[in-house]
Amino acid sequence: MSRMGSKTVHYRSLTLSLVLAGGLALAACTGSETLQRGYVLPEGALEQVPVGATQEQVLIVLGTPSTVATVNGEAFYYISQKATRSVAFMPHEVVDQRVIAVYFVKDGKVFDFYSQTTPTGGQELSYLRNIFKNVGFHL
Repeated sequence: MSRMGSKTVHYRSLTLSLVLAGGLALAACTGSETLQRGYVLPEGALEQVPVGATQEQVLIVLGTPSTVATVNGEAFYYISQKATRSVAFMPHEVVDQRVIAVYFVKDGKVFDFYSQTTPTGGQELSYLRNIFKNVGFHL
């Protein structure tokens, strides 16, 4: 009987160990996680860049840009993204996205357009498609 009793105690210890290990694994998976990608703007850095600063001065204060304008390097772009997820193994959700653009212009005129969203193509076609669908013609 003592042999049976030791096996029972061993199985209970093994079961308890597995339950504790599983609990620890689940606890590790449920922690919230924040992920910072790209450029992290130092506190007060933008205030240190005066209007009319040269590219070298901007590089000293802000550092290397994420990308540079392809035409004559007239602009530096510093891009960052912050994403979070509440449970491990789940996809990250973007909660903040920023683009800091520093322009180097000679005549003082900036011909740039700022928009928070990028329109998707094909909206005109879908409008026409709906018109043709209503008359029985399918594109």
